[in-house]
Amino acid sequence: MSWTVVADVAGACFMLAGALLCVVAGIGLVRLPDVLTRMHAATKPQSFGLLLVLIGSGLWLRSAVDLGILLLVGLFQLTTSPVAAHMVGRAAYRTGRLDREDIVVDELDQALRKAAADRGSEENRRSAG
Repeated sequence: MSWTVVADVAGACFMLAGALLCVVAGIGLVRLPDVLTRMHAATKPQSFGLLLVLIGSGLWLRSAVDLGILLLVGLFQLTTSPVAAHMVGRAAYRTGRLDREDIVVDELDQALRKAAADRGSEENRRSAG
C-alpha cells in the first residue's frame, strides 16, 4: 500500500467528519432556541468542520498552489468567524434579543453602566465649566 492511497483514505475520512460537523452546525442553527446557542452552533462546529474538509482536500490535492489556497481559506475562516459571532452577540445583547436569566456573569452590563456613568460625569463637567 502506497502513501498516496493512505493519504486519499485519510482525506476522505477528514472530509466526511468535516461534512458531518457542518451538518450538525446547520441543524443547530435551525433547532436551537436562542441567539447565544445559535451563535455557538454557527461558529465552533462549523469552523472546525470546514477545517477538517480543508485538511481532507489538502490530502487529496497535494499541490503547493492548492495547499496555499486551502491555507488562506482556513485562515480567513478562523479570523472572521469569531469577529462575526462577537458582533452578533453584541447586537443581540443591546437590542434585548437574549434571555438575561441564562447569563451567569454579565460583564458587559457592568462595563456599559460604567461607561454611561463616565459619559454622564464628563457631560456634567462640560456644562459646569
